[in-house]
Amino acid sequence: MKTAGDWRGVDLGARTVSYDERDAILYAIAVGATATELDLVFEERLRVLPTFALTLAQWAPDELGKRGGFDISTTLHGSQELRMFEPLPRHGELTLTASVGDVWDKGGAAVFEVKVQCRYFQATWSLFAPGSGNFGGDRGPSRPHVPTGAPEICGVLSTASNQAVLYRLTGDRHHIHIDPDSAALIGQPRPIMHGLCTLAASTVQLARLTGVHPADLVSLDARFTAAMHPGDTPRVDVWGKEGDLSFQLVNGDKVAISGGRARFDHCSMTPSRRP
Repeated sequence: MKTAGDWRGVDLGARTVSYDERDAILYAIAVGATATELDLVFEERLRVLPTFALTLAQWAPDELGKRGGFDISTTLHGSQELRMFEPLPRHGELTLTASVGDVWDKGGAAVFEVKVQCRYFQATWSLFAPGSGNFGGDRGPSRPHVPTGAPEICGVLSTASNQAVLYRLTGDRHHIHIDPDSAALIGQPRPIMHGLCTLAASTVQLARLTGVHPADLVSLDARFTAAMHPGDTPRVDVWGKEGDLSFQLVNGDKVAISGGRARFDHCSMTPSRRP
């Protein structure tokens, strides 16, 4: 019988995806860009948000679920990594390759890494699959360091009541983000925000709070630790400066995103005009 550990290194195939300026602008609006941020919402000045890459690569973790790697009804998105090699062009056709990375044995659960790569970026999903552990594998790395002491900057992330509805149009149409009955099945009082929407919106607000441009993001790491709901107004706590930042998102008495790390580098990331 196949165990979770047997999925380590499995090739998930390749896929060519295409998008245009309209897709990139819709995405920017869905993660909180405003009408005055013209280089995020106006095609004549457009800089594509790096986190848009994650919508282009979402098929890969879905593919592992379809192949039976984990139970899609119970598996949770545990953490996300993104590394940018070049800025995303305004429009284009990208060929992405995907594979299963490490599979960690947490005892009662397994954690699957799904890696996606192309010329412009590499993205890694960590997926927490209850009931798939105890296969004799390595437990994997410990949790990332969380800063101590008072944050150097605090702000608020204001989410819209229809934000999950809008974000669904970028590709992830899971019912828990719109249907109350589906949300109730996972113990939520109402539909929840997409984790990747919350993460991207956090990085946009992080850039505003620290005076950098969100399109200059070159690396991102974060753990998802509690659900968010559309309309929530969590606090953004920030440590660091000069584009190398640690952060967390605190929603009421719960930390929604922990171990956040974002690096922005204006010098190395300039807008790309390649198709």
